[in-house]
Amino acid sequence: MRYPLIVFDWDGTLFDSAAVITDCIIDAARDMGLRVPDRATASHVIGLGLNDSLRHALPDLAPERYPDFLARYRQYFLDKEDSLTLFSGITELLEELKGRGHHLAVATGKPRRGLDKALQSSRVGALFVATRCGDECHSKPHPAMLLELMAETDLRASDLLMIGDTSHDLQMAKSAGVDAIAVTYGAHPEASLRGHEPRACVTSVGELRLWLHENG
Repeated sequence: MRYPLIVFDWDGTLFDSAAVITDCIIDAARDMGLRVPDRATASHVIGLGLNDSLRHALPDLAPERYPDFLARYRQYFLDKEDSLTLFSGITELLEELKGRGHHLAVATGKPRRGLDKALQSSRVGALFVATRCGDECHSKPHPAMLLELMAETDLRASDLLMIGDTSHDLQMAKSAGVDAIAVTYGAHPEASLRGHEPRACVTSVGELRLWLHENG
């Protein structure tokens, strides 16, 4: 096979959560009387670590107020969390890839606690051999997550494929020397994804499945 290890982003790639995350950022900012970011700005930070996200989306927010913002954001997210699901067809895709002998992993900006909860609720956790979260190492677009996954699985950059919905995913892959596929149904617009020269841009889970069948 071309890619023994396929690494997925979580929010906006496997999990249909990008719009909810954007809403929660906007609602929490409004609660705190901050300058409310537009949807494009709020969605752009999805996938980044906490501090990087807040610096970009809420430049007027003092660092000492980050915990207050985070508490408000989490409450909004928890109120909507039970309604979130994997994109249609993702479970079948992951099972198919694992059945063909691929190792699967996750590289996400989510904190460990949030990813573990999502893996449990979506019932796909057992399909992944390794995961990396934004509170465990350098966050995207730094290549640390992919470099650590290579070390854990004893594979080289040429053995990996990164799949994500943001420019942060694609920049991380490029920095690590890893091929990448962009999905356009998540957080970032197709034009910005194409600017990072992924091997392909796919518009649906079905199109992703076909690409992996032919090229993976």
